[in-house]
Amino acid sequence: MAPPVDIGRIGIWQFQLDLVPSGQAVEHVDELDELGFGAVWTPEAVGREAFTSAALLLRGGTDIVVATGIASIWARDPMAAGAAHKTLTEAYPDRFLLGLGVSHQPMVEGIRGHDYSKPYSAMKEYLAAMDKGLFFAAEPTSPPRRVLAALRPKMLELARDQADGAHPYFVPPEHTALARAALGPDRLLAVEQAVVLDTDPTSAREKARSHTRIYTGLPNYKGNIQRMDPSFTDEDFAEAGSDRLVDHIVAWGSMDDVVARVQAHLDAGADHVCIQVIDGATDVPVQTWRDLSAAFSLA
Repeated sequence: MAPPVDIGRIGIWQFQLDLVPSGQAVEHVDELDELGFGAVWTPEAVGREAFTSAALLLRGGTDIVVATGIASIWARDPMAAGAAHKTLTEAYPDRFLLGLGVSHQPMVEGIRGHDYSKPYSAMKEYLAAMDKGLFFAAEPTSPPRRVLAALRPKMLELARDQADGAHPYFVPPEHTALARAALGPDRLLAVEQAVVLDTDPTSAREKARSHTRIYTGLPNYKGNIQRMDPSFTDEDFAEAGSDRLVDHIVAWGSMDDVVARVQAHLDAGADHVCIQVIDGATDVPVQTWRDLSAAFSLA
């Protein structure tokens, strides 16, 4: 077994890096590296293609890991994914972490036109095909690393057995404890945490709902939360979510409040928490990154 992946305690998960020209995004990665963040996580949905984006961002920084959060298995065949994974790992040893996920039914069937009837089986077969894929180019000198977007027990077990760990998204610390138990002590647990730095309950929740409204209608997230706590009803997931749901998922308030929520994930077993700054804007939240770096004494 390869040694555990080291991406530090704290990272940044930021979709806004997709919204700026790639040159600017690379400059932001430079700053995140200087600020001491262990990893920067970028999505794959309707923006940049995951491996291309990672290749661009890896031009920035010298130590920071670039992680996909999360590359869809429906976007490319397993052999292509395996080749891209090895290519980036060879070019940037120990600086690329592949996050893979099954995405969501509306995206997979409604936009990409694939069959989403058996997502777990699709992931299991995909990983096996990746591992068997032909690759005759220069091999990486460090092992290619991958984590799975895992929420439920079976996918967490697959992340334990066929990957280096898991990258849960849209989860509270209670889920982190369950994920750690499923993964065991030796697998990476990198948890996403959305945050809003605003102490006014009304405006903070309004900003938070710019985030939660994307996910409240997705069965994977809804089912995961209701499985852990059946007291969450369908009404909690209506539109952008009830106050209770927003508070359950998004850490809002002072910097001390944000630090406390991140620490709750770490105390529950997370190795790494990637913080997603939500401010209701499309600008890259550079000043908030700087404040977070200071709050966690990263630099």
